[in-house]
Amino acid sequence: MPDFDKIEGELKEKEGEVTGDEVREKQGEAQKAWGDAKDKAGDAKDEIDERT
Repeated sequence: MPDFDKIEGELKEKEGEVTGDEVREKQGEAQKAWGDAKDKAGDAKDEIDERT
């Protein structure tokens, strides 16, 4: 299942790059990082569930 925060963050980041909007670009980077963190937390949860 795709992580929409990562996808939307990537789009915002690219939009900021194209338009020269540094704030929008940073918002996109932050949203991608949030999506990555959620993925890692989910992976850790899955690993714990497999071990129990």
